[in-house]
Amino acid sequence: MVQEASVVTPARYAQGMSYDEYMNSIKVNKARFEEYYANVKLESEQADALRELAGSEGGPARMMVIGEDWCGDVVRELPVLARVAEAAGLELRIFPRDENHDIMNEFLKEGLYMSIPVAVFYDQGHEYICHWIERSQAANREQGEIEAVIRAEQPDISDQDFGRQRRARTAARAGDWQKATVDELVGMLQEHLH
Repeated sequence: MVQEASVVTPARYAQGMSYDEYMNSIKVNKARFEEYYANVKLESEQADALRELAGSEGGPARMMVIGEDWCGDVVRELPVLARVAEAAGLELRIFPRDENHDIMNEFLKEGLYMSIPVAVFYDQGHEYICHWIERSQAANREQGEIEAVIRAEQPDISDQDFGRQRRARTAARAGDWQKATVDELVGMLQEHLH
């Protein structure tokens, strides 16, 4: 839950990395980030809605993202979040979770889990609007279904093989999940602004 007095002051927000700075700092999965970023295309309706939201009174002007380069959800979703920021004309700042627990603790999933990525939207005056965590509802549902199928097919599968198969099967759904993320972000912002 967001605290009354956030540690993410305007000065702290300004210390975050731009997308390019973040990409230059990461240690793993750089090629996968770059591939997703190159392939993410927002639909014209999505881009129009984001621009309209950003142009509305009290609309989003800034986005803060918390993530880590080793996290599969961050690899898939951060390029989408960067494209959303570009389409809406938002200032984007990225903070590595493991170096910024004080920020992460304000945006725990269900008040308990340090799930990433987290995208937090602020207006021009740095007033909090809303935040989104980890992955779309469609991705949550489908990932659970994929995991159940793998376990049913191979009840004795090792954790390592399970992880490999899950990555392979979820990768095939990435494009649809990314589109669902954009739709969720647009809907969430519309709900909070209207």
